[in-house]
Amino acid sequence: MATITLNIGGRPFPVACRDGEEARLHSLGRMVAERWPAADRAANGQPERAMLYIALMLADALDESESRPPPGSAVSEPALLRIADRLEALADALEQTPPSA
Repeated sequence: MATITLNIGGRPFPVACRDGEEARLHSLGRMVAERWPAADRAANGQPERAMLYIALMLADALDESESRPPPGSAVSEPALLRIADRLEALADALEQTPPSA
């Protein structure tokens, strides 16, 4: 078991983690630390409230990323109209083709 120290808001926080997860935990700690100044200002220097604000910021970012379609997967309205036109043309062609015997 490894122990690392995260520095958030100028304060050290020792955190235990599994061996090999140190870099990931440091990365997550940086995400929290980056949001600390805004959260601290909003919380008027109350650390517990600042951490709540950070949790809400991260939850909002997570919710937004989960509800957004992956890059490149969204189809534009003009593309949808072209696809619909092609499907209608294909359906018309199939309706006009006599059945094979």
